[in-house]
Amino acid sequence: MDIISFIVIPTYLLFLSSKVSFAQDSINQSQFISEANTLVSKDGSFELGFFSPDSSNNRYLGIWYKNIPVKTIVWVANRLYPINDSSGLLMINGSGVTDERDENLRVSSWESFDYPTDTFLPGMKCGWDLKKGINRLFTAWKKPDDPSPGDLTHGILEMGIHSYPEIYVWKGNKKFYRSGPWNGLRFSGSPDLKPNPVYDYYFVSNENEVYFTYTLKNKSLISRVVVNQTSHTRDRYIWIETEKVWKVYSSIPRDYCDSYGPCGANGNCILTASPVCQCLKAFKPKSPELWSLMEWSQGCVRNKPLSCHTDGFVKFVDLKLPDTTYSWVNKSMSLEECRVKCLKNCSCMAYTNSDISGGGSGCAIWFGDLMDIRQFLAGGQDLYIRMSASELLGAGLLLDLNYCFHYAFYSASILFVCLG
Repeated sequence: MDIISFIVIPTYLLFLSSKVSFAQDSINQSQFISEANTLVSKDGSFELGFFSPDSSNNRYLGIWYKNIPVKTIVWVANRLYPINDSSGLLMINGSGVTDERDENLRVSSWESFDYPTDTFLPGMKCGWDLKKGINRLFTAWKKPDDPSPGDLTHGILEMGIHSYPEIYVWKGNKKFYRSGPWNGLRFSGSPDLKPNPVYDYYFVSNENEVYFTYTLKNKSLISRVVVNQTSHTRDRYIWIETEKVWKVYSSIPRDYCDSYGPCGANGNCILTASPVCQCLKAFKPKSPELWSLMEWSQGCVRNKPLSCHTDGFVKFVDLKLPDTTYSWVNKSMSLEECRVKCLKNCSCMAYTNSDISGGGSGCAIWFGDLMDIRQFLAGGQDLYIRMSASELLGAGLLLDLNYCFHYAFYSASILFVCLG
């Protein structure tokens, strides 16, 4: 397939003026970009043209930083369709790049920001445009000299089945890293995501869009986020002008417990514990033999079965909330209403506030096994996990007066414990 037949100039990242021969900030049907010229963004920050990565002889149309001596590609148009000689041309076809049915409103029908490669730049969106049906995913280069898609992808799951969104990194079709859901202040699996001198961050979730983005506080600072196939990380880089190098500012996964589900279902990854994987309280290894060999992937099962009507909850603190694939959210419910709703549904295994800002609000509940929990020393979240009455009584964990008053009539032993 000829690149010219399927690629048009990016209209959001770059409204461009020519480095060589174009005086306007865009090109029209009578103009083109060839190997002999490039376009430079109006502020001089970015350049668009043809390039070859590292030792490759293939040619690609891409965008890179104009004023950084280390050529750093941030977007590639034809990553699946390289050109094997210097005959590349970029032209605009008859339909152009905007929808002008409304003369007073020019709506871009195609933007490079909607089709990213491996680099997350300030102002870009990681996530869904639900009106357009576009999910902006970031996929690593296969190799340093091959920008075709690798198997490491960064983004948000399918919104049609995912009511409590969070960011994932996939390796192939397997979850590799999970941010935890947005809790009003940060992602629950990232307690270190907090106000900092480099960037501001935002999470937007409404009927039209669900996305994460960031902006730089200092316009003279240059920073980018890259999905890296070689290191299997998602890294934030900052350009150090005095040293003429990119330096890593932060990276995920950060440690063993940041990898997806190392302790299996109902396990808790505690970096300071030995072993690092522990079963949640009132759970035991599903396979004690494998667990003793430090093979934790089968996870944990309950010590005692639930009975639904006489179950209660135990509060766990400073956790990364479980995988939200099988969850439900109501942003207007109180924590008490959330508890009651979870208790009435025998399939509900845990609940908490969906938003912890301003003292806490909203309801998030989980069904089935609890996956990919980790323990933080501080900055994690509360999670109320369902337990059988016998487990609560045996462990001396019956602390919820609401539980006592609501269920005392089911059991004399419960009444005795509640009254002390």
